[in-house]
Amino acid sequence: MIPPPARSAGNYRLYEAVHLHRLSFIRRSRDLGFALAQVRALLALADDTEAPCAEVDAIIAANIVEIDRKLADLAKLRAELVRKLDCCSGTTIGDCRIIEALAPEK
Repeated sequence: MIPPPARSAGNYRLYEAVHLHRLSFIRRSRDLGFALAQVRALLALADDTEAPCAEVDAIIAANIVEIDRKLADLAKLRAELVRKLDCCSGTTIGDCRIIEALAPEK
């Protein structure tokens, strides 16, 4: 995803502004939840200034769909945990319905 940098006489990598720009692009894309394959596609599109924006829009739309799916899964998980918490009588661990529900079947 990052072009190989030049090397110094001592074989050290010599990074330039273009490398830092791409690295920042990759980091920001990952922070926004894009998979590596999506980041590669976005970088390829960024390199092709004549590419249609619709391709970027499609990648972003797919990511939004995935985020919405994860949010729905998290909402279900949260609801289940709230139900478990509501069952807690607050006495002792021996009477704890949450621990009982988490334990494997006997």
